[in-house]
Amino acid sequence: MSNIKGAFIFPHPPIIVEAVGRGHEKAAQNTIDAAQEAARRIAEQKPETILIVTPHGNMLADALTISGDSILYGSFDSFGAPEVKLEFDNDLELAEEILDIAEDSDVVAISLDKEMRKAYKFADELDHGAMVPLYFIHKQYQSFKLVHITYSMLPHQEHYDFGRIIRKAIEKLNRNTVIICSGDLSHRLTKDAPAGYSPRGKEYDEQYVDIIKSGDVNKLLNMDCELSEAAGECALRSTVIMYGILDGCKPTGEILSYEGPFGVGYCVAELHLNCTSNIGESSEILERYINEKKKKLEEIRKEEDSYVALARLTLEAFIKGDNQPDIPSDIPSEMLENRAGVFVSLKKHGELRGCIGTISPTTNSIAQEIVQNAVSAGTGDPRFFPVERDELEELQYSVDVLMKPEAIEDAKQLDVKKYGVIVRSGYKSGLLLPNLEGVDTVEEQLDIVLQKAGISKGESYKMERFEVIRHK
Repeated sequence: MSNIKGAFIFPHPPIIVEAVGRGHEKAAQNTIDAAQEAARRIAEQKPETILIVTPHGNMLADALTISGDSILYGSFDSFGAPEVKLEFDNDLELAEEILDIAEDSDVVAISLDKEMRKAYKFADELDHGAMVPLYFIHKQYQSFKLVHITYSMLPHQEHYDFGRIIRKAIEKLNRNTVIICSGDLSHRLTKDAPAGYSPRGKEYDEQYVDIIKSGDVNKLLNMDCELSEAAGECALRSTVIMYGILDGCKPTGEILSYEGPFGVGYCVAELHLNCTSNIGESSEILERYINEKKKKLEEIRKEEDSYVALARLTLEAFIKGDNQPDIPSDIPSEMLENRAGVFVSLKKHGELRGCIGTISPTTNSIAQEIVQNAVSAGTGDPRFFPVERDELEELQYSVDVLMKPEAIEDAKQLDVKKYGVIVRSGYKSGLLLPNLEGVDTVEEQLDIVLQKAGISKGESYKMERFEVIRHK
């Protein structure tokens, strides 16, 4: 019999806490009622430990984190309700077992205790992603210890694998545990939503709810990253970890409520489980996902044109030790005879892994521009660590060749799908490519490019627009 006694999905808007909402919470009454029902069901299970996965804890891009203090505490002080406080004993034995198994499995996870938080300048208190679900649970049940986990920006594969590690630790310690997946769905459902409006917000929420109902884990793992980015959500990675914990349990979901009263999707759900045995050493679901990914990437590479192939072969050669890779002799003459600015973009598992480019040509040909910028995208983008050799088989490339920019006087002359934009103010400048996933309006386009340039909205600036030829 499994030690996983229940698994629930909770949203985490502080406004549904009465002392925070002060009457405004009534607009999300269905969510409140469902959260109370989920808490009642958890109380019936009487778990020894509640393990919560949150998007809003102390996050590291390249490592999963587990809170490492003996006492975990938080309040709604930053939301105007300092009187609402919670405190929990940490299940340190389970947390340490998870970390030990993760280390043996080469999954990067670390404990964040007071000293580590101080070094990273992280907050000491529990985040609202944990506090809101725990607020409802604590009202009905208090006899549990807590394990608090924050997901990372690592790929789905590693989050799912980490979930399996959690399950192994729970079973090894024979710890009766309830799993809480904390996350809000799209933050872009309406025009007055906190992150602005995207028509893809509703699409994402519908897909997510259908996946939870059906328990189609493969569909969850293969959900379009561009869709989740456009939707502005924070539940997907929490959910992937949860399904990793439930690997082999054949979960099907009961949606207790779904609504979007403030332009943000709130889903409360219970996953009904059929965990008939302990977790195995390998996962059929994970192996299938990995194999499908490899096959898809192989198909993409078969369709590469000369521009993309040159970018890929250049970076691969450089990472493998050829610091001055040769330009192939059989590339189209246009790449050798023409000059233009070029941007090279890398993605890994659907997420950006590097992007560097030149607005105007800095070399003698487009081919040389691609060679230069492919290496820079893989090794010189300050937002990312340099690409490592074992990542090369997982990268997807695109090359944008820029047409000559033209000055414009008014934002009405922009079109986010057709034109990229350059902004300049004195020594400050920024560029944003056209037709980017999640950028649906000119206002969003300008907000992003001004932020990249370090130009404030009240500052005067000049604009240029440009078109690109995109190679994938």
